[in-house]
Amino acid sequence: MPTVTINGIECEFTKGEMVIAVANRNEIDIPQYCYHAGLTRPAQCRICLATFEAPNPRNDNKLEPMMGGKLLPTCATEASDGMVVTIESEKAIANQKAVMEFLLINHPLDCPVCDQAGECTLQDFSFQYGRGHSRFTDTKVVSPKKNMGKHIYMYSDRCIMCTRCVRFTDEISATHELMIDGRGDKSTIDIFPGVGIDNPLASNVVDLCPVGSLLDKDFLFSQRVWFLKKSAGIDPFTSSGDNLWVEHNQGRLYRIKPRTNMDINTWWITDEVRYGWKFVHSDARLTNPMRREHGMMVDASWSRALGQAIDAMLGAKEEGKKTALVVSATLTTEEAFTLVKAARMIDEDVELFLGPIPVDGEDVEFPNPQHDKPFMQRAEKVPNRKGVERVLSAMTEGGTYKEYDTFVRRANEYGAAIMTANFPSAWVTDALVDGVDGLKLILIDTTSSTLCRKAEVVLPSSSFAEKAGTFENCNGIMQHFDQGIPNQHQSKSEGQIALDLIELVAGGSLVEHAPGFGSMIVDEQPGQVPGANDSILIPRGELFDAEVIRGRMADEVDELALMTSDVVMPPEDELVESDMETVEL
Repeated sequence: MPTVTINGIECEFTKGEMVIAVANRNEIDIPQYCYHAGLTRPAQCRICLATFEAPNPRNDNKLEPMMGGKLLPTCATEASDGMVVTIESEKAIANQKAVMEFLLINHPLDCPVCDQAGECTLQDFSFQYGRGHSRFTDTKVVSPKKNMGKHIYMYSDRCIMCTRCVRFTDEISATHELMIDGRGDKSTIDIFPGVGIDNPLASNVVDLCPVGSLLDKDFLFSQRVWFLKKSAGIDPFTSSGDNLWVEHNQGRLYRIKPRTNMDINTWWITDEVRYGWKFVHSDARLTNPMRREHGMMVDASWSRALGQAIDAMLGAKEEGKKTALVVSATLTTEEAFTLVKAARMIDEDVELFLGPIPVDGEDVEFPNPQHDKPFMQRAEKVPNRKGVERVLSAMTEGGTYKEYDTFVRRANEYGAAIMTANFPSAWVTDALVDGVDGLKLILIDTTSSTLCRKAEVVLPSSSFAEKAGTFENCNGIMQHFDQGIPNQHQSKSEGQIALDLIELVAGGSLVEHAPGFGSMIVDEQPGQVPGANDSILIPRGELFDAEVIRGRMADEVDELALMTSDVVMPPEDELVESDMETVEL
């Protein structure tokens, strides 16, 4: 393959690749603002300029300065075989200091109150490439703050005119809400009068902004980013399988950001995924198990509630009636498998149903000019339909599990039913409420609903952020995601509930465990205090571990052997060490 030498490091490249892309892939530092791999390259921030030398075929391929030794932008110059690029030359370093000085002339000194502090490339490059002092003594140009849309707020005087946001609305969302208004030092990014940023991908411009100009209203002044921990997540709201970072601190989720995966979501996520997590900490969360006593729902311990659920199913069996298990497509593949096993230990003739599959409109395709595939917004609003279908098919004779609509129509034929949900918004229909009237309903759900008043037992389940497991997206890609925050209140994952049922049916008992073991994560770091809910002792049986369950799936069911070979694991987090000097006081 052809090679290019960047800062003394020889790198292979493919024809047509820009020098900056080769450098980024090989982790060679080149300062950059306007460049983004998913957008066009205007080469206007000028901080990535470098000196170039290339073989001259007219002079025995000897290295000669390109363009007479002029500095050239690495983001707009294609790599060629034998080329030598130096970002640390005297001329390049002088240019970097000059660009930083110009960018900071009108930039306000509000890093202590800026939400971008800690992940701001203007801060980083000022430290790495700047002069360390300002020679500008005149009055700064002050620009107004602006409301740019439902989720986005703009501090115009922090903007460095990289135009990433404008190019995104032109090239990716193709909605063209943003423009450059004014000229010279009066130039600002703006919206057309009365037309805010309103498209399904709008808040990606906040991720693209390299400084603290475009900010997320939802995250504004809520947390310092250096306190946040990241857990690798998968889109829990649609069938896309988009890769995410779930960012949290002290047991509380604060935001969701895209995690680059060039095979699935590339660099972007939709706003419905970014902001769909609010139910995790909502007042509607079910906080503790409940059971029916003398016609009223009362709070109960986990052991008492699970015992009553088992009795309800055994009672239905003695009456000659069947039990139904409705497995929601919001559950992980491992949880679906464990729930089926638990239900069959109580009633070997349990009938399996796939839960509701909400669909909103049709799939929407967005252009992705710098990639060979478009970005997709999926209409199917569950993350794991294919994974749950895979389990139900493998664990029923002839793969004949039943659909949700069939359960709603025939619910009154059953003596008991275990129903899982875990949807982020209202999902219960009048037809379902009428259908379950008269049977013993064991409801496993995250938030309160009208169905709770019809249930025999209500068991609070964990949200996507409180569990780990595997989702299979609409294209059949199976991906593991990690647990972020501890279980909220007294909730448990559906997989843990299933293992607890198995323990009790086998004649065992649930034992209280201190927090910090397995799914009960103590979410802290030096100088911080873990969330108060970490102190709750939750009784359980065997600890639910997704990796262990995947091994059992492969061992016990031939059709599920691929769960140990085809699941894509997330990258391991790397500890980022500070490059700031510390002194003892």
